Amino acid sequence: MSASVEQAADESKAVTNMVVWFDMPVQDLDRSIRFYSAVLGSPVHKQQHSNLTFAVLPHVQDGVSGCLTPRGEGNDNTPSDHGALLYLNCQGRLDQAIEAVGPNGGKVLQPRHPIGPYGFRAVVLDSEGNRIALHST
Repeated sequence: MSASVEQAADESKAVTNMVVWFDMPVQDLDRSIRFYSAVLGSPVHKQQHSNLTFAVLPHVQDGVSGCLTPRGEGNDNTPSDHGALLYLNCQGRLDQAIEAVGPNGGKVLQPRHPIGPYGFRAVVLDSEGNRIALHST
């Protein structure tokens, strides 16, 4: 196999998104659903499959997303303000998202600020104590 054919084969295997899913630990599923629905500006709905209850964040059909997972039911994760910083898309409504943080049980840790060529972010604690970034270009 020639080098150019091999390179083309490798490129066709390239992934669109390195992140494919995440589980966000929460203490109170209903409270976190209210928080994320208000901050993201789209409804977050509770779901139940078998013996698991969770809520999936809004996303387009096969787009990257994640879910809010309460402790118990096989999940012993605990909300945290340490570790990886998850960025949530608030494109075109970053200011409204930040304004919704406090009234819905969260706290703004770093107000809106530029992050170079990557747009703007605000770092917040959600209603459960998870540190997240709200992002817009």
